[in-house]
Amino acid sequence: MDNKNVFIAIALSMSVLLFWAAFFESPKPVNNNTPQQQKKTNENIITPNINESLKVDTISREDSIKSSERIKIENDSIIGSMSLEGGLIDDISFKKHKQNLENNLNVEFLNPSQTEDGFYVETGWTSIGNKIKVPSKKSIWKVNGNKILDSNEPVILEWNNGDGIIFKKRIELDNKYLFKITQQVQNNTNETIDLYPYAQITRNKIPDDIQNFYISHEGFIGVFDEELKEDDYDDIEENKIVREANEGWFGITDKYWMTAVVPKKGENFKSTFLYKDSFKANYILNNPTTIAPSSNNSNEVRLFVAAKEVQTIDLYAANQNINKLDLVIDWGWFYFFTKPLFFIIDYLFKYFGNFGTAIVLITIGIRLIFFPLANYSFRSMAKMKAVQPEMARLKELHKEDKAKLQQEMMALYRKEKINPASGCLPVLIQIPFFFAIYKMLFISLEMRHQPFFGWIKDLSAQDPTSLFNFFGLIPWDPPSFLIIGIWPILMGASMWVQQKLNPPPPDPVQAKIFAFFPLFLTVILASFPSGLVVYWTVNNILTIAQQWVIMKKTKVKTN
Repeated sequence: MDNKNVFIAIALSMSVLLFWAAFFESPKPVNNNTPQQQKKTNENIITPNINESLKVDTISREDSIKSSERIKIENDSIIGSMSLEGGLIDDISFKKHKQNLENNLNVEFLNPSQTEDGFYVETGWTSIGNKIKVPSKKSIWKVNGNKILDSNEPVILEWNNGDGIIFKKRIELDNKYLFKITQQVQNNTNETIDLYPYAQITRNKIPDDIQNFYISHEGFIGVFDEELKEDDYDDIEENKIVREANEGWFGITDKYWMTAVVPKKGENFKSTFLYKDSFKANYILNNPTTIAPSSNNSNEVRLFVAAKEVQTIDLYAANQNINKLDLVIDWGWFYFFTKPLFFIIDYLFKYFGNFGTAIVLITIGIRLIFFPLANYSFRSMAKMKAVQPEMARLKELHKEDKAKLQQEMMALYRKEKINPASGCLPVLIQIPFFFAIYKMLFISLEMRHQPFFGWIKDLSAQDPTSLFNFFGLIPWDPPSFLIIGIWPILMGASMWVQQKLNPPPPDPVQAKIFAFFPLFLTVILASFPSGLVVYWTVNNILTIAQQWVIMKKTKVKTN
């Protein structure tokens, strides 16, 4: 029996990169592109269409903001404005998160509709057959009272349709990311009217910085009656997706940021994800709101425009009673490992003040937890390496008789008390933890712009140094594919040393393939966040130290 178990760890490392989706990603929703695969809407319920698109000539963000009258929006976490034309929330930046380390500019998230990167939220009313004049994206709203929206005082907007119907919006903002929008209709006519409230998120195009990497979902997301749904941009470009629910939420998520609309619980609504000149995620109630003559009625919706801060999102989910809102952060299949690991590393970060130190410490902690299993595995590997000369002799002696060779090798294993499969179990048990920490470090907003020591100023970005300009000694900026930094090289070197401590594969071709792994992973991981590479390198070094000690104790040569 050939000793291939020794290389399982290396092979699994390769699988992380090549077969991530198969092993780790959050279950992708069943292709939702056919009616048979959708939760069918009630065909007897007639609701108006709200999916019309508005084509406009694009202008700059600054010019767009200046072109319309606005009310200011600001609290402890966000700053921006709201356009009185259409009553759109279309200018939001995050005060606590900067675009990069070189400037102090806030991350700009929502943008006016006239910009190339338009990304905005609208709320309103519509009617069947457009029989009632309702506010549109071109309607100019009037401000009643306060003209600054903050956490202390709401803003009230009003629009009169000229036919006896007055529309009002009361917009409240907490001290972080939650908008509460109450829409009221005053019917001053002599007729009963039926209107349908809606809310819609519109994004003009796919963001330029989308990573399109399976580790983290970016695109459309929602929970509809307990069921999480995730849809990519290209899926929506091809097919409109319609779902119906009695409670839930939906929105559009980036790696670190998100928008989410939460309809009032218990009201049956239809949600649509579609592309029509722009990407849209919306809902509309299936049942109309009836307003009798000389009376009023209202509807309430909650809106999140948020940075995906774990503790903040968790508090919103609990305090606002929003089911599974925490899943807007893509924890993956192993969320029951991933999320606790995040809280541990976040605690270590806050205690020591350095996220890189927290990564090193949690890596050491995981190695200590699995030390007994790894110790058992490495001892078995050491014994396997010790009997390599005898195995080679047996193969040469019985090269023409495979059955006899197998019999003699099994006898050798029994004599030396070796279990060739013993290396498998420890590795398999550690896979969920390995993937969990890998995932957690990749998606963590808390790691963004956090420095380590030396030249690493941002653990969420790749190592900025490059072998091809001698790590900055040569005044030349190499292309991105040649940026192979110090930490990726250390990772590759540690993997190479780790290989040398293991028994070589008996097959020469197989040996050459495995020998290529360190170089291959060095090149691949060079573009990964440096925090991940630090984790992998430290893990390799700890593994090497453990193997070396065990091999010394068993008196196995390591060269």
